[in-house]
Amino acid sequence: MNSDAVLLLETVNFAAEKHRNQRRKDAEQTPYINHPIGVARILSHEGGVTDIEVLQAALLHDTVEDTDTSPAELEAKFGAVVARIVQEVTDDKSLPKQERKRQQVEHAPHCSRQAKLVKLADKLYNLRDLNRCTPVGQHLSHCWSAERVQEYFVWASEVVKGLRGTNSVLEEKLDELFRQRGVQL
Repeated sequence: MNSDAVLLLETVNFAAEKHRNQRRKDAEQTPYINHPIGVARILSHEGGVTDIEVLQAALLHDTVEDTDTSPAELEAKFGAVVARIVQEVTDDKSLPKQERKRQQVEHAPHCSRQAKLVKLADKLYNLRDLNRCTPVGQHLSHCWSAERVQEYFVWASEVVKGLRGTNSVLEEKLDELFRQRGVQL
């Protein structure tokens, strides 16, 4: 097995361990690990990305934000570049949700090309997921309304504006989703 394959398997194993008890907020309660794997697959399969550190960062992109993983732990295990990319795409969970969303829009143009790639694929995965099924909660009040889904698409388009010029294939796939929703580009 080549060294890139070994690295990716180590990375996916680490992410699977960290996300092992988490579920997506869809009706099927899909295992959370499907999301980072899907983001990495979008990058490689659709975006033509072969940069191993970008693919690793895609697999790890929610570990600091959503698990007990520290940036130092990622750096020790996967190196400074992967840790930096993950840090660039990590929201500060101590901030209110609206502030985190505002910061994503504001910071997007200033991210490294590697982080922009992960963000593009993450947005593409999430928007496709929303088209497939809206998130549900334990209570009806946690279900996403059509209006909330539309608001997410509008917000995502604002983030994507700051990522433009990074990967034309992924950007065109996102643009098509925005067009289908009537979101101005």
